[in-house]
Amino acid sequence: MNTQRYFIELSYDGTPYHGWQIQPNATTVQEYLDRALSTYFRQPVGTLGCGRTDTGVHATQFYAHFDLQYPPDGENTAAKAKLPDPLCSVRGINALLPYQIAVKRVFKVAADAHARFDATERAYHYYLHFHKDPFKLNRSWLYKGELDIEAMNAAAKLLLNYTDFSCFSKSNTQTFTNNCKITAAFFEEQEGGLRFTVRADRFLRNMVRAIVGTLIQVGKNELSLAQFKQIIESKNRSNAGQSVPACGLYLVNVIYPFVK
Repeated sequence: MNTQRYFIELSYDGTPYHGWQIQPNATTVQEYLDRALSTYFRQPVGTLGCGRTDTGVHATQFYAHFDLQYPPDGENTAAKAKLPDPLCSVRGINALLPYQIAVKRVFKVAADAHARFDATERAYHYYLHFHKDPFKLNRSWLYKGELDIEAMNAAAKLLLNYTDFSCFSKSNTQTFTNNCKITAAFFEEQEGGLRFTVRADRFLRNMVRAIVGTLIQVGKNELSLAQFKQIIESKNRSNAGQSVPACGLYLVNVIYPFVK
């Protein structure tokens, strides 16, 4: 059999799911995607995602890769002809998925292309709003209080000076290192709320929500810039702030050197 690897780009509303990755006794995005792909391509398909998202976290851009098996050239052409063309399959796959999951495109990649390890940059947004809004339910975090945005941005800028973010990582993870290179981190005011943007080559489990939670403490004048630096340098998760709710977090961009 011939094997061809594909990348699939999708987006999803994470509200009804227990994150991306398949797990026992829980509904996940990967579970639904693998089932849809296996049905559509009429062969067992297992995806590998560009990362993990936790329960309730959203993605406006997410990539995964999967392999399809084809009969050798010149053999069993009738069976080969029955396999749908992945380049024209977006509508068919979407028809098999829940409304909260949408496939954007499917395209061929090299046999060794890897959705997780080949990504060179990822970006997240975190949204919070200050007044009750039913249309932001499960899409943004309702924060009731005043925040010093200038102080929060000054603290966020300090993140670019460090690489070890153990203080913002969930403990007992299976990562070999807690080093990341953050290239951008800032808050922007939006109508009725704020949006936090952070870019890095990689992220640790729960890292963005822990960063935002600690920056909120800076914005409430509970932490000074010097104390924020001390938290990073301590490399101790118990010194950082609480993680903010998942509903405001979105994976928005994943960069690969071979994907336009």
